[in-house]
Amino acid sequence: MKLSVIIPCYNAADTISEQMEALAGQSWTEPWEVVLVNNRSTDNSVAIVRSYKDRLPGLRIVDAFERQGQPYALSTGIKAASGESVAFCDSDDVVGEGWVAAMGNALAEHEFVASRMDTEKLNSDWLQQSRGNSQLDELPVIWYPPHMKHAGGGTLGIRRSLCLDVGDFDDGLPCLHDTDYCFRIQQRGVELQFVPEAVMHIRFRDSLFDIYSQARNYAKYNVKLSKRYREPLEKNIKGLLRPWVRYLRKWIRQVRLLPQLRNKVTRGKWFWSLGWQVGRLQGSLIHRVPPV
Repeated sequence: MKLSVIIPCYNAADTISEQMEALAGQSWTEPWEVVLVNNRSTDNSVAIVRSYKDRLPGLRIVDAFERQGQPYALSTGIKAASGESVAFCDSDDVVGEGWVAAMGNALAEHEFVASRMDTEKLNSDWLQQSRGNSQLDELPVIWYPPHMKHAGGGTLGIRRSLCLDVGDFDDGLPCLHDTDYCFRIQQRGVELQFVPEAVMHIRFRDSLFDIYSQARNYAKYNVKLSKRYREPLEKNIKGLLRPWVRYLRKWIRQVRLLPQLRNKVTRGKWFWSLGWQVGRLQGSLIHRVPPV
């Protein structure tokens, strides 16, 4: 087996059929499999996936019942995989045409890769404009030390031997475990390669509360990661206060944007920014470091 496509799944009945349909339409000259990791689903997600057994002969379903959470589900999928390489995709996204072949061929040449994100197929216009796409033409670089490339977990591919060598995803990071994983692998001297011909159609959360909640969690755990990988803090008062001054200025800008919230795009951006501000503060208080 050359490639294992790993899908962590928890109560994804509303979206999983689109992902399975797209995978059933993939073709590649090399042998590949799909490993669905059932992480305590209570809906009919697994039944929906089983209905694709005839169209995906390499389909397997494994259980990850010991703990709830995507990091544990991903690590369980890696251990169960039989492919020389693994590629991850989320149960609410949709692989693009030729994705399996593009990822499989890239992993024959590189140890660690990430596909291109498309945000147009699965999202409304206002949501696309309010969220943007940081993984369209290149891989983003994190703005704090270690200043390394990172990519969405549902777009990553890696050789399984490297997976087993680097160890499990961090269960202490319910989100941004993929960013931490990217850092850990690159610290070993392995470059993260961008594969633009492999396209993953990403589905954004579309309620303002969900947009806010996701941004808050991302910000909170970015503070945790920045502490883990940070350079020594400046000891002088000015150096310690500078991040807080920048943080307070963001709040001033947040308030000034309130009159513009009649526009749906601006509302989406505003709630994302609000979640980010709250999450930065939560992370700073929890980890006792300045906001990143």
